[in-house]
Amino acid sequence: MREVSKPWGNFKQFILNEKATVKILEVNPNGVLSLQKHKKRNEMWYFLTPGWVEIGSKIRQVKRGETIKIKKMQAHRLFAKKDRVQVLEISSGYFDEKDIIRLEDKYGR
Repeated sequence: MREVSKPWGNFKQFILNEKATVKILEVNPNGVLSLQKHKKRNEMWYFLTPGWVEIGSKIRQVKRGETIKIKKMQAHRLFAKKDRVQVLEISSGYFDEKDIIRLEDKYGR
């Protein structure tokens, strides 16, 4: 992410001149995404609310307004504890839901 100051304020530029897919993820309290990775895309998560991530073997809390970058083939997941989590997800590269390689999934998928 790049932040640019202007006389009227600023803007946050997440992606420029790349093929991208943009979603807002909402994770219910105590919900968790699959531990997963992707062969064909990178992801960037911009946190609209505080939340939790697991990237590789590290788990950490993320503040509202923070950005997390996830590279191709990097294991990752998003989860919520007691409060719902909202994240703006920007995927660059080839996007296909079939590109998800699930390493662990509490929902049996």
